[in-house]
Amino acid sequence: MPSATEENYLKSLYTLANQDGEVSISELSNRLHVSMPTVNSMIKKLKGLGFVKYEKYKPISLTENGKKEAVFILRKHRLTEMFLVSKMGFGWEEVHEIAELLEHIQSEILFEKMDKLLGFPKIDPHGSPIPDNNGIINSVTSIKLSNCEIGEKVKLIAIAHSSTDFLKYLNSRELNLGTELEIISIENFDSSMTVRYKGHASEVFSQIVCKSLLVEHL
Repeated sequence: MPSATEENYLKSLYTLANQDGEVSISELSNRLHVSMPTVNSMIKKLKGLGFVKYEKYKPISLTENGKKEAVFILRKHRLTEMFLVSKMGFGWEEVHEIAELLEHIQSEILFEKMDKLLGFPKIDPHGSPIPDNNGIINSVTSIKLSNCEIGEKVKLIAIAHSSTDFLKYLNSRELNLGTELEIISIENFDSSMTVRYKGHASEVFSQIVCKSLLVEHL
């Protein structure tokens, strides 16, 4: 059974992996805010435990066993976030740090009961898919708002990252999952967008914001 630190590495390897399922030592170092020698030492340990594949000077990848562990950690994290929002009244900007702690609880039955109590949700409060108890993730098809055109009508279904500051920004603009938006104009200079949605006749979003909002066409 991996430790909390080892679980953090496995989850980060899973979420950082490119299309080939690979992550560099430097990417992992930046994500976890630890030195590269520290990462290298942990990766050797995880390799010994059978969770990763790694050769010196080459990218890291998870073994099948490592992927299974990582997905279960992700499941616990996202279920916890959903429980905190749906059942305890937390705001979506308040739950990440709490879930970071609770995801390390080693009790499968706890999270199975949580899942049942929530009605087996498919997504977390930020629109990210929740793996089922078999480790299957049903991906959600979405596009970035920044890729949309003038006149298009879309619905916000997820966000690309869930930093507290970004979520507080969305709160201040009264933007939630399910909000329907209409693109009024796009600025040629910086690609900022002017959009219309319920209660807001005209809001301007920067390109950074538009790239972080994941939508589907209506």
